Amino acid sequence: MPLKLDLKTGEKMVVNGAVLENVGPSAKILVHNMASILREKEILSHEEARTPASRVYFSLQCAYMFPQNRDDHLRTFRSLLADYLSACPSALDVGTEISEFVDISDFYKALRSSRKLIAHEVSTLDAFNSDMSKLTEIAAGADDDDELESSMHDENELLNDK
Repeated sequence: MPLKLDLKTGEKMVVNGAVLENVGPSAKILVHNMASILREKEILSHEEARTPASRVYFSLQCAYMFPQNRDDHLRTFRSLLADYLSACPSALDVGTEISEFVDISDFYKALRSSRKLIAHEVSTLDAFNSDMSKLTEIAAGADDDDELESSMHDENELLNDK
């Protein structure tokens, strides 16, 4: 069954490593055979891969798009995924799903599943940041403690002078 893609004006996609851009009005494209295809919204640049889960995605993206270096990218992927799961075992189910797709060389589905890993990371970091708000309030009070300690020291000196 062919893959149907709709490209808006100026939208880019990568097909088997080649960057294509629609320079006319919107275009409809049918792909009739197997090809490595990523739409612009699915592509993550090296600079954008700043978090552990996004680095997992980026390494898979490279394995998918650049088969000539696939083994190197998969070694990187496996190492990054293992590190992520070690630090965040609550993502084990997602990590297993991604690995199963990689094991059968279905890299596009592995990429789709790795979006779940990024969503997990975002959720985990949001919860962490929420928990940090109370600690931020407490830390902000550290300056108040210095002022309080200083005024208490002054009061003690006054009492000792009497």
